[in-house]
Amino acid sequence: MAKVLTPRSESYSQWYNDLVLKADLAENSAVRGCMVIKPYGYAIWEKMQSVLDRMFKDTGHENAYFPIFIPKSFFSKEADHVEGFAKECAVVTHYRLMNDPDGNGVVVDPEAKLEEELIVRPTSETIIWNTYKNWIQSYRDLPIKCNQWANVVRWEMRTRLFLRTAEFLWQEGHTAHATKQEAIEETETMINVYGDFAEKFMAVPVVKGIKSANERFAGALETYTIEALMQDGKALQSGTSHFLGQNFAKAFDVKFASKEGKEDYVWATSWGVSTRLMGALIMAHSDDNGLVLPPKLAPIQVVIVPIFRKPEELAKIKEVAGGLIAKLRDRGIDVKFDDNDNKKPGWKFAEYELKGVPVRLAMGPRDLENGTVEVARRDTLSKEVVALDGVDEHIVKLLDDIQTNIFQKALDFRAQSTVSVDTYDEFKERLEEGGFIMAHWDGTPETEQKIKEETKATIRCIPLDQPEEEGVCIYSGKPSNKRVMFARAY
Repeated sequence: MAKVLTPRSESYSQWYNDLVLKADLAENSAVRGCMVIKPYGYAIWEKMQSVLDRMFKDTGHENAYFPIFIPKSFFSKEADHVEGFAKECAVVTHYRLMNDPDGNGVVVDPEAKLEEELIVRPTSETIIWNTYKNWIQSYRDLPIKCNQWANVVRWEMRTRLFLRTAEFLWQEGHTAHATKQEAIEETETMINVYGDFAEKFMAVPVVKGIKSANERFAGALETYTIEALMQDGKALQSGTSHFLGQNFAKAFDVKFASKEGKEDYVWATSWGVSTRLMGALIMAHSDDNGLVLPPKLAPIQVVIVPIFRKPEELAKIKEVAGGLIAKLRDRGIDVKFDDNDNKKPGWKFAEYELKGVPVRLAMGPRDLENGTVEVARRDTLSKEVVALDGVDEHIVKLLDDIQTNIFQKALDFRAQSTVSVDTYDEFKERLEEGGFIMAHWDGTPETEQKIKEETKATIRCIPLDQPEEEGVCIYSGKPSNKRVMFARAY
């Protein structure tokens, strides 16, 4: 088969790019920095969306939609926020084109300049809080718990499919609360939702923690994060939840009358995950043969490949496979029967291996005679011959086993790749091997910045379950009461 991948050991970066392209997940577009998500890649994203959307609704959230264009003046109202996003904003200045009088196609009509320039949404806090001002007068109007599925634009010059593109898909939740405690609880609830999704559906183990001030979201008082470890030893921030305090309520003058009749500013949160999760899914599990997808998010969970030479053989296989397909679909399993006779079975096996289909069945005339079927699992590349009678039950258990196995494999890898160090020399040495490094830090942004400048490593988070431990900062030698988690990251 021609679709060969660069081995990870040779070039992890090239392996990733090869895999995204050859597994038909996405490709670069005619617009620099933007991608085309192809049907197979989008089918995985749809499964992610579907699960997350249910989790959001189960925690009391509703979907809404807000404009893609944001007046420039809105960004001026929250100083930290505008500083954080100013360098990556796309700006709309005109609203009309015209034919070039010199006959050189179309040009911007100079008479169509906007009175106020519009920013293409990099994130929606400003437009949403301007809207919430009209929705909130009293404590009876709270809480508001909205989520938006949308695209955003953050101008990127150095891009990589799914991980960093100028335009990407995401969801962003924006909530408004009467009390500080309620807003903090919402922030923590949502980081736990993301953690559960990553581990139970993506089969990606994550560390939940709080970001340092340097790494915090622009305009937030506290940012919670889930951090995953990729096979090359780099971290990937996979979801964030922000406690915004009253910053945006003050910026947009969003007040409410409390039960006691006092007027106060509303408390806020925002939280989001994006198509970066596709990158996490690919890099956490896949191998040199292609994608390895967790069954819960695979667009095709089981593929049946008939082995036949004559039409009458295919007809018999179809008849037997039809009953099995019905049983599997009744159990909620996505099945594909691939009877395309333009491709040989060997080509199909390699193709479905490349695309990460968790379970593949091969069924030929001899299998029908013996009442058996060949079952191959993608995660271990092992094969077995199983009796057709009861194979549906076997497949259900197998899918659960694959989901558990790939999570455990990623968890074991993270455990092997997490170390504690006590000196800066040891830190720098270990950093070259990749992985998570637990080290003492004096708590100052200056020290964190110096470590980043010298090593390209950042504090990924201060883990929520990290115990207190007296020590000294690896860089400054100043006292520290807790280790934090460092890594190089995407």
